[in-house]
Amino acid sequence: MKKTTNRRPTRSRTIIGSTVLLGLALLPAGCGKRETSAPGSDLGAPAAVQTIGVSFETLQTEFWVAALKAFETELARRNIRMLQAVADGDANRQIEQVRNFITRKVDGIIMVPKDARACIPVIKAANAANIPIVMFNRPAAESDARSVAVVADNFTLARDTVAFLVAQARKAGGQHKALHLIGDLGDINAIGRRDGFDAAVSNATDVIEVVARVPTEWNNEKAYAGVVNALQKHPDIRLIFTPSDLHLPAIASALRNAGKWHKRGEPGHVLLAGFDGDATAYQMLVDGYLDATGVQDVFFEVEASIQAVLDARAGKALPATILDRGFVIHAGNLQEKAPRMWGAKK
Repeated sequence: MKKTTNRRPTRSRTIIGSTVLLGLALLPAGCGKRETSAPGSDLGAPAAVQTIGVSFETLQTEFWVAALKAFETELARRNIRMLQAVADGDANRQIEQVRNFITRKVDGIIMVPKDARACIPVIKAANAANIPIVMFNRPAAESDARSVAVVADNFTLARDTVAFLVAQARKAGGQHKALHLIGDLGDINAIGRRDGFDAAVSNATDVIEVVARVPTEWNNEKAYAGVVNALQKHPDIRLIFTPSDLHLPAIASALRNAGKWHKRGEPGHVLLAGFDGDATAYQMLVDGYLDATGVQDVFFEVEASIQAVLDARAGKALPATILDRGFVIHAGNLQEKAPRMWGAKK
């Protein structure tokens, strides 16, 4: 694996979102006495921004752990103090944690919401306190509460990842029976990835036949059991897509037990792609078992979230949504893209 450096990959920042601007809505009022910025800071942060509260609903996946680490690194680089809270999957606990941020008069809040609707009251509380609030990687449900969402383009990235698999299937020739794992549909990210898969295969019925769909609810035991059952019922499955690299170990175990764990180019190889870009996906690409994965650019999302808070406090107008386009990584571009893949770092 590649060694970790403190430098983040350079990429163009494309911001796409609602034409309704939120700058005036997010303008802060006086929030009490503030400490001054650290002497010598030349990173452009407004002097009043000293503390940002970061709320994660869980740290149970590598993506969330990597994102939290990226926040720690980037906020330290900008001389901004970070208040951290993790709700361990409890929406009510998360609401109380964010309310505590508000009580402590933080300069901004970045939140990974457990529930898109349950977070609305606390967003409104932040609005009332004139504290900018950003939803990281998951948007809030539609309402009159004002926030900025920094999210992956789940639909497009999943569609493009599966389109790569379809192209590989065409090269291999013949009909490919496909297994589609589906995440927790209470998570809007899972919905986008499901729809992206469907869009990619809808125009490829000549080469792809979806014979099984496995709901995982982001649970590896359910993923494993579902893949085992699907392979027993359809032992000729030749293509699998998972909406999260979280499930790659379960899929690998099921394929291995079924005698179908073969590298790219070997007879019997099952085309396999995932979504996220974690360390397991990177190693499986290197080892030749994974064909592709859609990578969320965690560094872009973290930087864009922090910058949205700073820009809001500086009175700048912001879009409602900032999209992370991500990228599809595969054997053909692995050397080029790996430096931008968060799972390739250690």
